[in-house]
Amino acid sequence: MKESGNLLKSFSARSKVWIVDSRGEIVFGFGRYRILSAVERLGSLNAAARELKMSYKGLWSRIQATEQRLGWPLLIKDATGSQLTPEAEDLLKRYRRINQMVALECDEIFDMVVRKALETKEE
Repeated sequence: MKESGNLLKSFSARSKVWIVDSRGEIVFGFGRYRILSAVERLGSLNAAARELKMSYKGLWSRIQATEQRLGWPLLIKDATGSQLTPEAEDLLKRYRRINQMVALECDEIFDMVVRKALETKEE
């Protein structure tokens, strides 16, 4: 990293991972990950919607779309709230893993291909 006045220049690459079906429809991505993580932590669709500043209807429609595209349920709902199905818990775990793996690879590729071209030389 080179210092230019008070500005410290540092560059990095970022990427996003989402899963789509054969028609290109989003099945799962970071937004749905956040929704399911909030439901898992809070035990309630309403509480998750409030925390994420989403409407209940918007949150629920995303969950239903994902369930339809996957062909299996994500939530177990009862009078006391909601919890993730074992399949949904596994999906969250695997999504976290693929994001970590992509981030590491992205950092390595960035270092090999781009970093030197962006860094300024000391004068």
